[in-house]
Amino acid sequence: MATLSESDEGKFLVDVDGEQLGIVTKVEGNTAWIDPDPGIAESWLQAFGWGSADEDDYTVDGDAVDTVTDDELRVNADL
Repeated sequence: MATLSESDEGKFLVDVDGEQLGIVTKVEGNTAWIDPDPGIAESWLQAFGWGSADEDDYTVDGDAVDTVTDDELRVNADL
């Protein structure tokens, strides 16, 4: 289980094989909102912390995240 924070906004969510699942648009509590299909402009906004979550985003709880690096959140195999 990982502890998520606002500093994780703009990172990519990846699966156990390193495949990108989306980009973190918002973190609240220990839950991340993920945009599954970000455009290039949206990715840049997220990287600078200027993006926001919307109705197309889905959520991932910190319990589903194994590893947090400078660039990504890697989910565990149970997701």
